[in-house]
Amino acid sequence: MRFILFVEGYTEKESMAPFLKRYLDEKLSVKVGIKTVRFDGWHEMVKDMPKKTRMYLEGPDRNDIIAVIGLLDLYGPTFYPNNITTTDERLNWAKECLEKNVGQNRFKMFFAVHEVEAWLLSQTEVFPKEVGQELVSESKRPEEVNFDDPPSKRLERIYLQKTGRKYKKRVYGSQLFSNLVPEIAANKCPELKKMLEWMLEMAKKAVV
Repeated sequence: MRFILFVEGYTEKESMAPFLKRYLDEKLSVKVGIKTVRFDGWHEMVKDMPKKTRMYLEGPDRNDIIAVIGLLDLYGPTFYPNNITTTDERLNWAKECLEKNVGQNRFKMFFAVHEVEAWLLSQTEVFPKEVGQELVSESKRPEEVNFDDPPSKRLERIYLQKTGRKYKKRVYGSQLFSNLVPEIAANKCPELKKMLEWMLEMAKKAVV
């Protein structure tokens, strides 16, 4: 049994499944898999999710699939109506809109608020010491790092200032996520916690 996880970029393609699976493996007596499917950015993901979801949930392997999950950064997409501006408004609108577009009861849409890098901010110990020291205040409520100065932009700035090197999202992201403790991130990132708990509930039902 496995989940199908739709993501928008290379960092998520390489890092998300092992990270999410560590959380599930600790709580399940029967292990489940996570197959990651990468799209070329959010535009393609939004456009092709209905077709790809149907392909998996109605295809020959449908009985082995627990659910299909979409994961996008809340920061980045420009499909929000002009009057939808706050975090909660964008989150609620986008989840409802995309789940309706897909139209499958075994599809669920989740968002990283505001980026998956926010999850990294929850545990400053994963960063080089001089970088982590600059992120202590952000680590308390990572999902509040906002649209104007999102987590990846802060990391780019701090890495350059403190290490003299650029933050290489794909390279460093994979390394950092491999050291991130899912429970710590979930306890500080409510939307991540919702995703993990939903996956756990679905997995338990599937492997009974």
